[in-house]
Amino acid sequence: MDPRRLPAVAKVTRDDVARLAGTSTAVVSYVINNGPRPVAPATRERVLAAIKELGYRPDRVAQAMASRRTDLIGLIVPDARQPFFAEMAHAVEQAAAERGKMVLVGNSDYLDEREVHYLRAFLGMRVSGLILISQGPSEHAATEIDAWDARVVLMHRRPDAIDDVAVVTDDVGGAQLATRHLLEHGHPYVACLGGLEHTPAVGDPVTDHVEGWRRAMREAGKSTEGRLFPAPYNRYDAYKVALGLLAGPDRPPAIVCATDDQAIGVLRAARELRIDVPGELAVAGFDDVKEAALTDPPLTTVSSDRQAMARSAVDLVLDDGLRFSGTRRERLKQFPSALVVRRSCGCG
Repeated sequence: MDPRRLPAVAKVTRDDVARLAGTSTAVVSYVINNGPRPVAPATRERVLAAIKELGYRPDRVAQAMASRRTDLIGLIVPDARQPFFAEMAHAVEQAAAERGKMVLVGNSDYLDEREVHYLRAFLGMRVSGLILISQGPSEHAATEIDAWDARVVLMHRRPDAIDDVAVVTDDVGGAQLATRHLLEHGHPYVACLGGLEHTPAVGDPVTDHVEGWRRAMREAGKSTEGRLFPAPYNRYDAYKVALGLLAGPDRPPAIVCATDDQAIGVLRAARELRIDVPGELAVAGFDDVKEAALTDPPLTTVSSDRQAMARSAVDLVLDDGLRFSGTRRERLKQFPSALVVRRSCGCG
């Protein structure tokens, strides 16, 4: 028989499920959506059995139109090609799945207009909430969030322009730990590979990493003058900066980098210039991406609990009661940093 002539199969509805289970459509809805009202275990089993027998599939589009929310969470990152942001996005996706949500990811490419583009796109799709790893000061993003009255949680950095709750790492404290550790190896000073010279001063993790380095150097009575070197965050461009720095006459004895990607670029440059790490140069990074354990030598770095941060961000973006309680300072959820010691610093 020609498939085009097959009789149409009637669509199974929620009413059909309710009739077979011997209950109301409202109870069927409570089972499908896990609320808002509890359902007795025996009744729930009858509804689930009826759904399976009839092959019922909820119309998610219709549900979204009725509730004005989808089962989606928007996530905007600066660049998902960078290992740190890729691992953070994966952690958010896992945490969202635990709450029955899916994640849409957009890359701002460190551009203000791209960040605003994805804000508008995701909020226009009626996502259940939005997690923003901001790329900069984000004044335009703040205006967009206010216009939509959006459910937004900031992650990794908290620009001053946006007043929503933020989930961050102790970036200053972590950089202090790494710098102190390098100094404890007896180096006369530690240089810092920071961000670009136009890196914003407020709420930016790299700025805080540089501040942590400065504090540790001051505590040790060391000057920072002329020892901070701007570099892009990615390993490829950091490698180029490191080539010039390490080939020069004033090669530093130790370098703390604002990101692991930068540190990986430094290790590559040192190997190319035949500089022994850690014998002639000690190196530390920040983020503890998975690749840090596989560099040659393995990279000493600073870590935070990304899984816990992701779960916190997802919970906060879905639960208004958590998200809006307390002052701006009280709505900053800061997770501690920890030093991960490997061989690039001279240990082991």
